[in-house]
Amino acid sequence: MSAKFVVNNKAYLVTKVFLFKANYDRELRIEVNIRKNGKMEKATEFAEKIKKIQEKVGVILRKTQEKIKQQADRRRKEVEK
Repeated sequence: MSAKFVVNNKAYLVTKVFLFKANYDRELRIEVNIRKNGKMEKATEFAEKIKKIQEKVGVILRKTQEKIKQQADRRRKEVEK
């Protein structure tokens, strides 16, 4: 069905007319209900996974920042002496 849609919904270079309009003398009507009732389970699962990953990365970054700060503080103390 998608290949048929692509062919019917393409304006040809020479005629500048959609094939569907040329064949049926009317515009191609596409009725799509984008918003479905209910939750999008896959999207919700994906968002939860991303949130968990971001939390883990945040913990790792904070630990790394603390280690870098400790090293910098040690060097500052050595320089001050």
